[in-house]
Amino acid sequence: MKTRITELFGIQHPIIQGGMHYVGFAELAAAVSNAGGLGIITGLTQKTPALLAEEIAKCRTLTSKPFGVNLTFLPTVSSPDYPGYIKAILDGGVKAVETAGNNPQKWLPMLHEAGVKVIHKCTSVRHSLKAQAIGCDAVSVDGFECGGHPGEDDIPNFILLPRAADELKIPFVASGGMADGRSLVAALALGAEGINMGTRFIATKEAPVHQNVKDAIVAASELDTRLVMRPLRNTERVLKNAAVDRLLEKEKTLGANLKFEDIIEEVAGVYPKIMLDGAMEAGAWSCGMVAGLIHDVPTCKELIDRIMAEAHQLIAERLARFDRG
Repeated sequence: MKTRITELFGIQHPIIQGGMHYVGFAELAAAVSNAGGLGIITGLTQKTPALLAEEIAKCRTLTSKPFGVNLTFLPTVSSPDYPGYIKAILDGGVKAVETAGNNPQKWLPMLHEAGVKVIHKCTSVRHSLKAQAIGCDAVSVDGFECGGHPGEDDIPNFILLPRAADELKIPFVASGGMADGRSLVAALALGAEGINMGTRFIATKEAPVHQNVKDAIVAASELDTRLVMRPLRNTERVLKNAAVDRLLEKEKTLGANLKFEDIIEEVAGVYPKIMLDGAMEAGAWSCGMVAGLIHDVPTCKELIDRIMAEAHQLIAERLARFDRG
């Protein structure tokens, strides 16, 4: 299947594995790329640029296909060594970067000069237009259903994607709620050129996370996520657990007086405990409503092959049937 996204990144299928904290390691990125999608290493999970360089080198030994690196620009006082991370990306010959968080404009010239294609994560049409204006090559349009940070507008993909298609000239992929061939065909119908999957790729054989995490996603329904940190305007969609219940109770009790320090125990430094150790009640962790559509833990190749087979069948058979008059 050829789309502007497959052409842009030199991949076989219009499926991207989004960057995920303590999930996007070389093993998963390589498995997705080997299956014809675009695998993504999560840059800031690697604590230093040197460690990111090692992870990129490791990925090179696992795949000869294109893969990318996610770099999230955080609004923090003590900023990570972004020049160092970008140098590691460029020295490693990576040609695709998924940016997220703050405006990546200052870093685009050096990335583009090295032939890197940049796709920026956006949760609104206005942010997507800004990404286009500053020179991003593509955007990932994230609907309200997505795991992680859905923004503050609460617009689901059935509205957000056609709005983006109406306004954008650069290609975009749909993110949030994407799990199968139906997701891909619907995204294409609404104007996207492919899909970005996060939660669905956690529940794969190659995802280097604890089995408890995969089991929790398979067991969850679409009703089992919650929105946290909304009073701080840093809304995150997470899977319900004891820590999330505590966090929400603090938000309710403290109301307008809530500060980040009040919930630090539930959100800071919890990802290694959950993703690596399988301590499922350790804190709040990102998970999309798409968990309700996830019922197994296939390999990345099995998953991507299945998605593409379903998509082609839907287009050629089910949808074609409605077009026969």
